[in-house]
Amino acid sequence: MNISQSKLLFERAQISIPGGVNSPVRAFKSVGGTPLFIKSAKGAYLFDEDGNKFIDYINSWGPMILGHAYKPVVKAIQKKVVDSTSFGAPTELEIQMAELIKSMCPNVDLIRMVSSGTEACMSAVRLARGFTGKNKIIKFEGCYHGHADCFLVKAGSGVATLNIQTVPGVTGGVANDTLTAPYNNLHAVEKLIAENKNEIAAIIIEPVVGNMGCILPKAGFLEGLRKICDEENIVFIFDEVMTGFRLATGGAQEKLKINADLVTYGKVIGGGLPVGAFGGKKEIMEHIAPLGNVYQAGTLSGNPIAMIGGFTMLNELKNNPSIYDELEEKSFYLEKKMHKVLEHKKIPHRINRIGSMMSLHFCNHDVYDFETVSKTDISLFNKFFHHMLSNGIYLPPSGYESWFLSNAISKKDLKNTINAIEKFSL
Repeated sequence: MNISQSKLLFERAQISIPGGVNSPVRAFKSVGGTPLFIKSAKGAYLFDEDGNKFIDYINSWGPMILGHAYKPVVKAIQKKVVDSTSFGAPTELEIQMAELIKSMCPNVDLIRMVSSGTEACMSAVRLARGFTGKNKIIKFEGCYHGHADCFLVKAGSGVATLNIQTVPGVTGGVANDTLTAPYNNLHAVEKLIAENKNEIAAIIIEPVVGNMGCILPKAGFLEGLRKICDEENIVFIFDEVMTGFRLATGGAQEKLKINADLVTYGKVIGGGLPVGAFGGKKEIMEHIAPLGNVYQAGTLSGNPIAMIGGFTMLNELKNNPSIYDELEEKSFYLEKKMHKVLEHKKIPHRINRIGSMMSLHFCNHDVYDFETVSKTDISLFNKFFHHMLSNGIYLPPSGYESWFLSNAISKKDLKNTINAIEKFSL
């Protein structure tokens, strides 16, 4: 594999861009080496600036459920873009998009478009505070809800990958209003609520975590949180930036049969374009301006190019639910074969999976929260990452991230992936 062009581009990028990248995990700082600069993508494959081809298990961190450059999405964007790239004014397409999301997602009465998953989560928390008149929130260690100040306390994703324990720029006041509990630990949440009676506005959670690997909720955990929120007048927020429309047409709410009060979405509702949204119960959403006094705004909210990309893709998912069966079959096959190979090699490991989200952890223990993730063999994962990369398999460059399969991946691609794993040695 030749990466001379990527090396040159990375050297050039570091002169003008902090760390040479526009999002930290892309720098390969955790796994080491030079990040690949991608030139194009099609279906299940990425092509870098040196012409190398890779089977993609990141898929833009989730949204490319149908694969890269999916023809109907590309055509819809090409047709729409001639009308202009932005209006800063209402369009019928925004209504159609909101109606489509409402028809697919349980418990969403009203929805507001924004420009990113971070903005969606930030706005949902502000709304919860405005609705309840309380200031504190509970989040979970290792969960990542974007880079807004209140979410960077004991966060996952790049914060965990780079081992940043305290984030400079986050004030003490913000940190004091952000309470953290271990994921899958209901007792810890009950203790926090008892210690902060009538002060907690919201509990925000990744219902299935994708930012410290793929971590599934234990039986009864989300149900317990739902019960607590009902009893304590706390807004229950599902961050479905990763799980929304990926685990089912109705996301984690549908898949896990748990209703949230507010739900946040990200780039998936733009077919991979920069976009986000937050929505939920009417009695809460009516507190957002201009109906209420909780202010949120954005010139690019409901951007027509993002809307048509997402509208086209979500329509495809809604009208062809068999896509989820196909994704399940492919993901199960990969999990089963990967486990068999690693077991035969006597390499200690755990594979966490739900639907087309999964992660591989090198360890001898179950992985169900940030503490258990932190005790996995990250140095071995880094070695595995570079082995797979050299064999044409593009994995997340961090042991703290979920893998995502697209439905464009073929049985041959999966077999090639397994063949690459068979060549791996300690």
